[in-house]
Amino acid sequence: MDNEMTLSFIAISENEGLARMVMTSFIASLDPTIDELGEFKTIVSEAVTNAIIHGYEEDGVGIVTIRAKREGQTITMTISDAGRGIPNVEQAMEPLYTSKPESERSGMGFTIMESFSDRLSVWSEPQKGTAITFTKEFIPVQANFVLGER
Repeated sequence: MDNEMTLSFIAISENEGLARMVMTSFIASLDPTIDELGEFKTIVSEAVTNAIIHGYEEDGVGIVTIRAKREGQTITMTISDAGRGIPNVEQAMEPLYTSKPESERSGMGFTIMESFSDRLSVWSEPQKGTAITFTKEFIPVQANFVLGER
């Protein structure tokens, strides 16, 4: 393992930006492309937002924890809460499914996270919480460069 960190914060919406900023700083040494950076920030944002809105219903009391590890060019991250949990993970991961249609949620969070990560897994148990773990490999820019092309 090259580096590792843990970040914990209160489940309020303004801390979603904090999580995105801290985790972006954590991967900066990998020199991600603009696309990789955007995808990474989106995964973090979606997972943290789910914990705050669905796990704790924005109670301002619960704690969201992010654990991140960097090994070579690969980041593995787990975003977890000890909130309400998800009764049916399979159903929750279906595109367009939302447990909060009244709050204009699109139900695409898991689909987006899955499409932007190399691997995504979700563990959840009602009244015990949820943990979303994803892995993303960052390809060095030099590996993408072909002589004469940009």
